[in-house]
This record gives sequence, C-alpha cells and structure tokens, in this order.
Amino acid sequence: MTNDKFVIGVDYGSDSVRSVIINAANGKELASSVYYYPRWQQGQFCDAPNNQFRQHPLDYISGLESTIKECIKLAGGDAVARNIKGISVDTTGSTPVAVSESGVPLALTPGFEENPNAMFVLWKDHTGVKEAAEINEHATKFSVNYLKYVGGIYSSEWFWAKLLHVLRADEKVRKAAHSWVEHCDWIPFLLTGGTNAADIKRGRCSAGHKALWAEEFDGLPPEEFFSSLDPLLSGFRARLFTKTYTADEAAGTLSDEWAERLGLSTDVVVGTGAFDAHMGAVGGQIEPYYLSKVMGTSTCDILVAPTDEMEGKLVRGICGQVNGSVIPGMTGLEAGQSAFGDTYAWFKNILAWPLQNLLSQTKLIDSTTAEALKLELENAIIPELSKQAALLPLDEINELAVDWFNGRRTPDANQMLKGAITGLSLGSDAPRMFRALAEATCFGAKSIVDRFVQEGIPVKGIIGIGGVAKKSPYIMQMMADVLGMPIRIHQFEHTCALGAAMFAAVASGIYPNVEEAMVAMGRGFDAEYHPNIELEGFYIIRYKKYQELGGFVVSQVEQSIDSALATHSV
Repeated sequence: MTNDKFVIGVDYGSDSVRSVIINAANGKELASSVYYYPRWQQGQFCDAPNNQFRQHPLDYISGLESTIKECIKLAGGDAVARNIKGISVDTTGSTPVAVSESGVPLALTPGFEENPNAMFVLWKDHTGVKEAAEINEHATKFSVNYLKYVGGIYSSEWFWAKLLHVLRADEKVRKAAHSWVEHCDWIPFLLTGGTNAADIKRGRCSAGHKALWAEEFDGLPPEEFFSSLDPLLSGFRARLFTKTYTADEAAGTLSDEWAERLGLSTDVVVGTGAFDAHMGAVGGQIEPYYLSKVMGTSTCDILVAPTDEMEGKLVRGICGQVNGSVIPGMTGLEAGQSAFGDTYAWFKNILAWPLQNLLSQTKLIDSTTAEALKLELENAIIPELSKQAALLPLDEINELAVDWFNGRRTPDANQMLKGAITGLSLGSDAPRMFRALAEATCFGAKSIVDRFVQEGIPVKGIIGIGGVAKKSPYIMQMMADVLGMPIRIHQFEHTCALGAAMFAAVASGIYPNVEEAMVAMGRGFDAEYHPNIELEGFYIIRYKKYQELGGFVVSQVEQSIDSALATHSV
C-alpha cells in the first residue's frame, strides 16, 4: 500500500453528496460514503408549487467532511490518508450563490442564516423564468449573438437568470452580495482556504455552459449587455471572471484548516470543479459522438467531439457547446431533461399519498409498525409498477404523456411548459399510467438525439450512468427500443464521483491527461440493452403522437401567457 497513490472524488447530487477513495493505478474503489442533506430532506427553504428549491451551504460542508472522513476510516485510516494525492469535486448546476467580498456564502454570515435568497439556488429552481425570458429578448438587440454557444436560448435554470431574480426579490441580499459563484467553483475555494472572492478559480464547464463565457468574446459578454438589461446587474461582471480553468487543472492545495479537519496533508492537490454530468461522462468512459446520459432526478446528456470537427457548427436549443468543458482538446456539448427520475418520483408520491397522510392515523397497528410498513410499501411501488407495466399489451392508443413536469430543458429550453397525460379512461390504472410516463421520458430522450442528428452531430450510441440506468432494466430496454440504438450501462455505482477522482489524478500529476486517466481507471460496463427491431414501427407512431401532444401543450401555455399579459396590460 505504501507505493499506491489514491485520489478522492466528491459528487454533490440533488439529494446527497457521495465521496469515494479510488486507487489511481486501476480505478478500484477502496471506500465510499453517502450523506443526505438534512435540511433538504426536511423540505426547508423550498417552495415546490412556486418552483423554489434552495440548499443551505451547511449541508454541503457537513456532507463534505462526513463523507471524506468516513471513506478514510473505511479504507484503512492513516495508512491510506498518507497516500492520498488529490481531491476533485463535481456538483449539480447551475447552482449558484451570493457571496461576500471574502467569498463566503451569505447564508453563512450574520443575519442571513435562514434566508433562502442567501443560499445556493439549486439547478431545478425556476423562480427566474421571467428573467430568463428578458435575457432572451434582450440578446436580440445586439449585433453579436451572445447566446450562440448556449443553443440560442437562455434558461431559468442558469447563472444570470438566477442572479437577476435574487437581486430583484431581496433588497437585503442585493446590498450584501459582492459576487455570484457556482457550487462547483466554491467547494474547491473552500478546501484551499480562499479568503477573497476575486481569487475563486472559475471552471470552464460552468462558465461556458451557464454563464455565457466564450473564447470568442474574450470572456463574458460586455458590461453594457448586463447593465442595459437591468441596472441591478451593473458592476457584477467586473467582480466575476475573465479567465476560466479546465477541470484537469489544480485549484490549489488543501488549507491547514481542511487538512486538519480531514486528516490529510496540505500537499493534497484540489482540482478545479465542474458539473456532475461532465465529470460523470469521463467516469463513464465517454467516447467521441457517444451520448453519455446521467440519469437521476433529471438527465444531463453529454457528447464530446474533436474541436476541429465542430468548426462552424452550432447546435440549436441545447445547453451549450464549450471547448474543454469535458475533456481538454474536445468540444463538450450538453443537453438534458428537466425531469426524469423526478417524473417517476412524482407519480410514486401521488400513489403513496394515503401512506404518507393516513397510515399514521390507524388504530390497527402501532406507530413504529406503521412507519416501517409505509417505508416498505413506498420502496416497492416503482419496482412493482415496472414489473406490471412490462406485462401490458402494446397498443397505439395507449395512455400517452409528455414529460415536461419540471419544464423542458432541451431541445429549446422552456421552463414554463407543463407535463400532460391523455388518453385516460376508466380502465387507466397505475401500471398503465406509469408506462405512459416511462415512455414519455424515453421520447424526451429521443427528441434530444434527433436534434443532435438534425444539426449534423452523429450519435453512435448511448452510455447510461446514474441511479435509473443501474436500477431500472424496464426503462432502459424501453429507451433502447425508442431510440433504436444500443445502451451500455457503466458498471461503477458512483460514476460521477469516479470521474471526479480521474480528474483529481490528472490535477495532482499522476496522469498527464484525462484520456490516460480514463484508460487506467475506467471500470467498464456491466450491461447492454439492444433495441427490439420489431418494435420500431410501433414507437415511430407513438413518438409522432408524443410530438403532437407536446405541440398542443406548447400552444396552450403560450395562449395562457398571452392572456395573462393582455389582462395585466389592461
């Protein structure tokens, strides 16, 4: 063990943070640990009906320390700790926060401890829908198309829309906010002991895909773009960044404080941060023109292409294309669905409503047994629905759904859109409705693949990563059938954390580049789904119906917006 070199990958998801210790020589996992955010689990600082989802930095800090220390303990203690060479971090995104001049999130400063606007604005927070629409309209006034590298449409899930919304919504935060920082950029700053917001190393990934940074613009769009949008944004650009860093570069080394807290050396290198799906694509051994789908609460779809082959190509309606955002030397293209696992979770919660709200009132069993029964039944709902849905006969007039339950991320971002289910009858039971929802999420995936292909970007196959990919053969087989292409499932359980560990191995100098780290540390695939050719015609018909229903939903939402605007103007 004394000759081994170990690295730590930290993956911040929507519900939890997980850390892994990896042997850099072969990618073998020594230990892993998961920490669920306690405030998030209690629903604190969130208002789902109004699309507000906020997370407290204390959850992030506690999870960081807890998981790394537990990993070290499980892996062998000091003998392993002495050989840890690097740490890299991925997070959800865009998940930014307002910080003080010293780079401290405002929620960690006096007077802001319970203020949601002073906390991290989670990726799926859509309170900035109005602001995103204003950015899109505003961008048309300039001779330079500042949205060209983010698919031409700015989303409420992203950096500037969230900043503008928070500044407008909260005068106290507005006066105290010095800068605005992505979660993936703040954690390395924290670990390296940063004390000045100006010193935060901003990752190429988050800057290019969410904050409008581009090489062509020599950084961010000019000050005039933001100040003329709203004077509240005046001066923020100067307090942000011009230079960005790819995730294979070091952000620094562990500070004295964090080295002591974690039981590690101050020589441990901390890599520049990036988004979970981008590092997950590397952990999942992405190849050029293979679409890496990280399938969790949402999906984030990553494709890489040699930069010279992307010259002159701009893909409409995706979440951006950025040189070096995934692998230096290649262009990273991002797409995704705003609700994937969340769609199934929504339906499960509807079915579980009596369990959650009535079982505690029963007089037939004691409260401990009632709670245990509730958990057992809740955990069985999705597996049993999958089993029963797989037995249903295929029919072109089956129940049909659209998957925009959290808006539409891509293609063509529109967070005002809603989900829908049609074709219901008195014979529509839970398995039939679940099948419609599963089919809708697969059709949403197909719409992304189709957009890439239509824009001249071939998709050779799918790499599946994440909880749904690992746990639901039913959905993965359906997706292969709908897409008409094979899906390989990466065998590593915490693939995003593995990707972070690969970047840590490069940032700390163990490997010279990402490609070599992937070859040495990649863990391969443990399942592959092949399309049923005989179902091709069936799904072509169903997909067309999905598109027609989606078009109807779009028209209804647009009519509602026009009506609301007309009423407001009167």
